[in-house]
Amino acid sequence: MNFIVFLILGALAGWLAGNIMKGRGFGLLGNIIVGIVGSVLGGFLFSALGLQAFGFIGSLIMATVGAVVLLFLISLIKR
Repeated sequence: MNFIVFLILGALAGWLAGNIMKGRGFGLLGNIIVGIVGSVLGGFLFSALGLQAFGFIGSLIMATVGAVVLLFLISLIKR
């Protein structure tokens, strides 16, 4: 059950990050991958700043922030 929630969280975070960064997203699988990598990056960033995320909404915010940072870094590399 937790794995399914993790995939849903990744898909939502990837989709939100794609919309925030003025993109259309990467499809379901791409959004899940961006969201999962973003959640790892967001967890690292939040812990470095001394912040914590609680519950589904907190995890979604953390993953979305990480995914936005990831997409920003990817856009810098693409240039």
